[in-house]
Amino acid sequence: MHTPVYLDTTETVDAFLNSIAGTPILALDTEGASFHRFVDRIYLLQLSSRDKTAIIDPIPIGTPAGLGRLVESADVEIVFHDADYDLRLLHQDYGWHARNIFDTRIAAQLLGLRAFGLAALLERYFGVKLDKKHQRADWSMRPLTRDMLDYAAQDTIHLLELRDRMKDDLERAGRWTWAREEFALLEGLRWADEDPANGFFKIKGARDLTRRELAILRELAPWRDALAGQLDRATFRVLGNEQLLEIARSQPESREALAAIKGMPRGILESRSHELLAAVQRGKAVPESELPRFPKAPRWDRDPDFDARVGALKTVRDAAAARLDLDPGVLCSRDRLEAVARKNPKTESELAEVAELPGWRRLLLGEDFLKALSTHRAA
Repeated sequence: MHTPVYLDTTETVDAFLNSIAGTPILALDTEGASFHRFVDRIYLLQLSSRDKTAIIDPIPIGTPAGLGRLVESADVEIVFHDADYDLRLLHQDYGWHARNIFDTRIAAQLLGLRAFGLAALLERYFGVKLDKKHQRADWSMRPLTRDMLDYAAQDTIHLLELRDRMKDDLERAGRWTWAREEFALLEGLRWADEDPANGFFKIKGARDLTRRELAILRELAPWRDALAGQLDRATFRVLGNEQLLEIARSQPESREALAAIKGMPRGILESRSHELLAAVQRGKAVPESELPRFPKAPRWDRDPDFDARVGALKTVRDAAAARLDLDPGVLCSRDRLEAVARKNPKTESELAEVAELPGWRRLLLGEDFLKALSTHRAA
């Protein structure tokens, strides 16, 4: 196994990339710091060719343009494990889009493996046991220890051989075309533009609040996000969702009432309690007519048979998943089932219009889906 090299100057990065310029395949991983920082970014890039591994530190050098040319080349296959977050970070920080992707996590799911984390796959295929002690490491810290760098290198050093083994398994199982379709869907991934004013709706537990409590949460969430941004700290490290929800529910009017909330950070109480209490008062002052409410899905109200159709499709999906030894959600997620149920197709051409059920899934499930919907209509 080759020894990883740590590169933190433009000259050494360019020299390394020149040495692998003709490679047709490259394993790639990124390390962010979302557990520690408010806005995540790339703090390390790990890459492996067939015979070389490097860890690039982008902090002192900026965007490694030579790597971008490899990543975006249609002639270079880029191998990830669980590519989704890496691809979004690569686009956010550098504007890169990989065009020829292999994802070992997706491959594992299509092979019917229920344990598809990288550690589980390396142990399954190679008997390699990864040390997980740096899973929550702060990769934004400098200097990085040798131990941390060795840990980071493990994310790509075995990845090309793992890809080879898994591609062979997919071909033997007759599922390589499935994988190619799934990999193609990863191209162009980026962060979705979201309205920050409605971010409070996404806090787990918000649906259990009254509309008045939601109005208070609507004041609290952006306050926390603004403070987290100032401190460059992950939001939960400033104030947890549990505390936000409890403030919204209990509507405290004094510092002592805030202090009684379990898990309230002492630093927030000492320096920011007046800001929290002011946010509560703003929420309490919102007129009844302007209280927020969760947007409803009107199609369910208008279509009483919708859930029954989803149930009929789910029965078909579950039977096929058992026959193929696939996780049902991998074969056809709830969102996909609902998209078919909404369209309620009667013919193959109508089913083909359901964008959420393309390619191999429609070939596998389409005929039985149409039969199930037809039987449901007849009933």
